[in-house]
Amino acid sequence: MKSFVSVPTGSDFPLENLPYGVFSVGNGQDALNEFMGLPRPAWLTARAQLQKLLSDDSTTLKENVELRNKALVKQSDVKMHLPARIGDYTDFYSSIQHATNVGIMFRGKENALMPNWKWLPVGYHGRASSVVVSGTPLKRPLGQTKADDVSEPSFGASKLVDFELEMAFFVGGPETELGEHIDISKAQEHIFGMVLMNDWSARDIQKWEYVPLGPFLAKSFGTTISPWIVTMEALKPFMIENPKQDPAPLAYLAHEDPYTLDIDLKVTIRPEGDANQHTVCHSNFKNLYWTLKQQLAHHTVNGCNMRPGDLLGSGTISGPEETSYGSMLELSWRGSKTVPVGDTTRKFIQDGDEVNILGCCEKGGVRIGFGDCKGKLLPARKL
Repeated sequence: MKSFVSVPTGSDFPLENLPYGVFSVGNGQDALNEFMGLPRPAWLTARAQLQKLLSDDSTTLKENVELRNKALVKQSDVKMHLPARIGDYTDFYSSIQHATNVGIMFRGKENALMPNWKWLPVGYHGRASSVVVSGTPLKRPLGQTKADDVSEPSFGASKLVDFELEMAFFVGGPETELGEHIDISKAQEHIFGMVLMNDWSARDIQKWEYVPLGPFLAKSFGTTISPWIVTMEALKPFMIENPKQDPAPLAYLAHEDPYTLDIDLKVTIRPEGDANQHTVCHSNFKNLYWTLKQQLAHHTVNGCNMRPGDLLGSGTISGPEETSYGSMLELSWRGSKTVPVGDTTRKFIQDGDEVNILGCCEKGGVRIGFGDCKGKLLPARKL
């Protein structure tokens, strides 16, 4: 597709992409919840109309300077915001390699995966209020930690802050009723689009607090997402066959239509004072065991209602090679080795480090990207 708008070579956002986002010039902010809440045919109609208006063949904007100046704004002139009012946020645990790695570290090879892991998409409810847009700095969290060789916990700043390479999707379509479920055959009608996600973690706080109910303060201090929601229609050419699941999923989780995506992902770290971003891992979204449709079908099978703007995270996306592990916990193997970051090394994230997650798909000369998912870790606040 060709647009009359000049798009730089290698841009994440050609006419084939057209992501949705919320921005302001000066003051003001809105959200996409109402648009997300429309039925999927409305999303497709809007996308087709926007592509038509921006195409080189259409004269509506191309030859109307006054209208074009109102409709088009330079990205360098705007401030990006969260794309939606996030009412609820759920994080899954859907990468078999990540779950296996963490299981080996803490339980050994014989008990790496918990008995339920291959039967259902494991997840937990996160904190929506601390989901922030790319570019928002976060402070190192405070909390309780306990070393193995002492009898009582201590309070202070986390020493083991980590990133988690994730993606997430925003729920769309009309709000479902309490007691209603989304059938897996209809799940795509409620998957609006995807963003990159860094679900920051404090591993030492997490280790002490997570039994018996799971993550709490170790996760809720901040989750970074990219500002642009890439639509599923834009990602459709990059759908690939689903992973082979053994045992076969129960009927309510079974679907044969491809809904796994070939999205290249990487994480970079830029230390304080360094001009360069240094890549620490490469992974791919296809490394997930459970699909987005399965996550949504399972989430609602008990009658949990979903609202436009709800956010569902994939969980850390790790691949089979050491260079594709999606967290410092894995890359440093629980701190037993160092990870090269330019001229220095890391075991976990240090104050002043800026972490960025990047993702793109490429096929037939078309590149679909997601932009930046950046966050800088600041020193802990003083009590």
